[in-house]
Amino acid sequence: MRGGVRGGVHDFIGIGLGPFNLGLAALTEPIGELDGLFLESKPQFEWHAGMFLDGAHLQTPFLSDLVTLADPTSPYSFLAYLKEAGRLYSFYIRENFYPLRAEYDDYCRWAAGKLSSVKYSTTVRSVSHDERDGLYTVLTTAGETHRARRLVLGTGTPPYVPEACEGLGGDVLHNSRYLPHKKALQSKRSITLVGSGQSAAEIYQDLLSEIDVHGYRLNWVTRSPRFFPLEYTKLTLEMTSPEYVDYFHGLPEETRYRLEAGQKSLFKGIDGDLVNDIYDLLYEKNLAGPVPTRLLTNTALCTASYDEESGHYTLGLRQEEQGREFELVTEGLILATGYRYRIPRFLDPVRDRLRFDGHGRFDVARNYSVDTTGNGVFLQNAGVHTHSITSPDLGMGAYRNAYIIRELLGRDYYPVEKSIAFQEFAAPEGTLV
Repeated sequence: MRGGVRGGVHDFIGIGLGPFNLGLAALTEPIGELDGLFLESKPQFEWHAGMFLDGAHLQTPFLSDLVTLADPTSPYSFLAYLKEAGRLYSFYIRENFYPLRAEYDDYCRWAAGKLSSVKYSTTVRSVSHDERDGLYTVLTTAGETHRARRLVLGTGTPPYVPEACEGLGGDVLHNSRYLPHKKALQSKRSITLVGSGQSAAEIYQDLLSEIDVHGYRLNWVTRSPRFFPLEYTKLTLEMTSPEYVDYFHGLPEETRYRLEAGQKSLFKGIDGDLVNDIYDLLYEKNLAGPVPTRLLTNTALCTASYDEESGHYTLGLRQEEQGREFELVTEGLILATGYRYRIPRFLDPVRDRLRFDGHGRFDVARNYSVDTTGNGVFLQNAGVHTHSITSPDLGMGAYRNAYIIRELLGRDYYPVEKSIAFQEFAAPEGTLV
């Protein structure tokens, strides 16, 4: 630990260790005047391990690693990892900017293993605040206490299960647990995948590629009107700029919520090449005869039940544009329904110190704080409703952390870009000439 903890008090405590707080740990490691502690409930770093399908890659380039966009000279960069692993030239020859998902996870584990500020197997039970000394006390389930002047919340977004499937019996699973259960799924006579986005598409392609080997029927049900490709054009990418964050954050709350609902294809869409690969695979499989698969768009999941005796799920579905309801019976059920942020219960004792908007979600300030002082509790991710598509974007993690570090120090340490976009998002003042 850099210089030790002054008076038993940390400058900040990070709770949770996903890629964003891991990036903060890497960027603060060399800052001698900042002492941070990161608490993680798992025994080691883990990031979506159930979705490491062969060939699955990030949807952002390698420059969106933990540190590079804040500090290109950092020893915790993806390129430094490749060099140490002896794979830098292989990566260069590969000529593909997008790291494999399993590779990115291994990189994060590599970085985490070099940091002195991370404490694993530590679950936070509660957080309290002492008005007299202005300190937060973090109590763990093991009875340990840690004190700090500030907190950085990085607990991530847990898997989302639709209301219709809550408490559903059987072996229904969220896509985050797909790989460990793939073999059992493929022993069933029918499998239904519910959801859209990259994870759903990867699983569908994976199961479709082996459909003739195992002989199951495969269904893909999505409420979306089509299989939206991720929009990744360069001017659209400027919506991850500091200027767009400033613009979006300054909009009225209801306008931001309306935009949030309409911007999902900008960060939850499917890689365009994958959409095409799925079509080509369907075409190839169809040469030998009709493929036992259905792709149902515009179709919402309304109800779900499980019959223990038959081992079948019955899904109540509705074709949204036609308003027609129908049922689908399936043995296997995968929910590729994404992730949604839940405010951790350990924050209950300090809830009166936190800011909430009219929808009951965190009112995240421009500087990523969520507490009433505007400088005491910071939030990683979970801010699409305030900071738009930059919130979950791996490429903006280093930018956000540079911003948070500036707030922690009271000055720039990693210079924060303020203007990078060619386009203007807000209406200009006065007359254009």
